[in-house]
Amino acid sequence: MTITEIDEKFMREALAEARAAAAVGEVPIGAVVVRDGEIVARAHNRRELDQDPSAHAEFAALCAAARSLGRWRLSDCTVYVTLEPCSHYGRTGPCAKAVVEAGIKRCVIAMKDPNPLVAGRGIKILEDAGVETVCGVLEEEARRLNEVFLKWVPEKMPFVALKTAMTLDGKIATRTGESQWITNEASRRRVHEYRDRYDSILVGIGTVLHDDPSLTTRLPDGTGKNPVRIIVDSQARTPLTAKVVCDGQAKTIVAVTEQAPAERISALEAAGVEVMRAGKGAQVDLRALMQMLGQRELCSVFVEGGGSVNFSLLEAGLVDKVYAFIAPKIIGGSEALTPVEGAGFAALKDCVELSGIQVEEMAGDILLTAYTRH
Repeated sequence: MTITEIDEKFMREALAEARAAAAVGEVPIGAVVVRDGEIVARAHNRRELDQDPSAHAEFAALCAAARSLGRWRLSDCTVYVTLEPCSHYGRTGPCAKAVVEAGIKRCVIAMKDPNPLVAGRGIKILEDAGVETVCGVLEEEARRLNEVFLKWVPEKMPFVALKTAMTLDGKIATRTGESQWITNEASRRRVHEYRDRYDSILVGIGTVLHDDPSLTTRLPDGTGKNPVRIIVDSQARTPLTAKVVCDGQAKTIVAVTEQAPAERISALEAAGVEVMRAGKGAQVDLRALMQMLGQRELCSVFVEGGGSVNFSLLEAGLVDKVYAFIAPKIIGGSEALTPVEGAGFAALKDCVELSGIQVEEMAGDILLTAYTRH
């Protein structure tokens, strides 16, 4: 093996730790400590799980390595970490300082911190202390793992993922409106895994009026967190009897315009719903809404339609990622709904193009995952 191959090998192990962090709702950062070609310790972020401000991946891995080797001096070890070690002081000291104080001589990093205010500072601490520092190993994989924070940290705008579920001929329901179920159980289970992963879930008022969904996370083992529910409802038509209003399962935000009737807004607020005013026109200003959500530190939004909202988000350039579930069924019908409705684009040059496409079989269904080209 060359040095590059060795670095990639151990960085993959650190990335596996980062994925383990993401799977339990933590910031996806992982680290491994290597000595003589063997991993002596591995860890990922556990601050939320342990309610411990010091439970950073690098710090935890260094502590585990010290216990494993029976000494705190780790000068014969290399640290692999998926994100540049932090450089700031909070309740605990910076991880970059911990790497230096442990005597580490070499640190391999997948990517720099996405925050432009601190990017490179952790690396500088390491290099100033004489630590050999390599950055950019499997960077693209690390960036995908941190895609939410790569957008939210510098822009304070949430990462928006659009989910659709349709037949092979692009229908989300029959011409009579029947839609349960287009996709199979495996696909529906994956959707609940995504709901658990994202901070919030967004639908339009049409979906609420037609389906009365709960928009909660229902995993087979009963675990998972419910996302904040966001209803795009320009005229505050959300019924007080809707599940998103009265089931008490999760926080609900109804986004309206300043034209929405005051009495409907008051009724929703009295029922415990937060009402956000986004825009003065007839339709909710979706960009303004996203800015407000970002300010609330809702870093990610999982969109489940319907078709009008989907098109509006795509037209506004607000969608970052698409999950398209495709069932091997054909419905037909010119009046049957499709995943993206609205006015549509008049010219092909204006359409939304996708890249980075991945295809996965879901027990007969197909899941296509891709990123929009902004």
